[in-house]
Amino acid sequence: MQIFKKTPEFDFMGKRKLALAFSLTLLVISIFVIATRGLNFGLDFTGGTLIEVGYTQSADLTKVRSALEQAGFEDAIVQHFGTAKDVLIRIAPDSEVVHSDLADRVLRTLQAEDADVQMRRQEFVGPQVGDELRDDGGLAMIIALACILVYVMARFEYRFALGSIAALIHDVLITVGCFALFQWDFDLTVLAAVLAVIGYSLNDTIVVFDRIRENFRLLRKGTNIDVINASLNQTLSRTIMTSVTTLLVVAAMFLFGGELIHAFSQALIVGIVIGTYSSIYVASSMTVALNVTRESLMPVEKEGVEQEGQYLE
Repeated sequence: MQIFKKTPEFDFMGKRKLALAFSLTLLVISIFVIATRGLNFGLDFTGGTLIEVGYTQSADLTKVRSALEQAGFEDAIVQHFGTAKDVLIRIAPDSEVVHSDLADRVLRTLQAEDADVQMRRQEFVGPQVGDELRDDGGLAMIIALACILVYVMARFEYRFALGSIAALIHDVLITVGCFALFQWDFDLTVLAAVLAVIGYSLNDTIVVFDRIRENFRLLRKGTNIDVINASLNQTLSRTIMTSVTTLLVVAAMFLFGGELIHAFSQALIVGIVIGTYSSIYVASSMTVALNVTRESLMPVEKEGVEQEGQYLE
């Protein structure tokens, strides 16, 4: 067939053992840092008070932290928000202090050092609400993976379903592991990004699986690995173009979208890169490991009925 001569001929499956070692290394590191360091949960999950203040000149975060510590806010998290003149302050919940009083105390403390400090925004999330959001978010992720398992099993075959789920778990663990390793803020926007990564990675995997199934029926010669390699090479240009164009948009969000979607775009960047890799190596390698064959994908023959094209070579 002429179409196959125009495609690249990379031996993806020939490197599957190396890819397996690479993936296992990333997974072990991710699980280790998640278990030991944990996630730096944002205010959405931990509860507490978030205060945004604005300065007329660049704010010295060291002086801001020192002033807050002297006022009794030893555990306050202080960071720039967007520009050097904007400061974001996060304070853990305190059942003995009313939210509005706490925000006023913080503002008075900062105005004692610089009278021009202005309150830009203040938010409060109760600890119980934060716990519910965290539990519901984890449940949503489990339900999404279960639904995907059923969908892929119905559309393809159970071994394809296992391969797709393995790839998705691989993507989620490594993405979350990056947030644990670098202690990036993990809030509701990041959880939404992780769910988006699941959908993105699944879409890429489905395209590859669809071509593998088609080629198992069309290509009568060659081993399983040959067919899978041919399928990956045929979908390679589509995979790369989709990933690159999506990354360009997400990179623009990361650079110019502001602090509110900074963590969201971080999670998408990591997830898209890992998802592209997993659709080529993890999901497809699983079909080899689970021994998906041409015979397992051919329609079941009925007694006394010859299948069309049965004797084609």
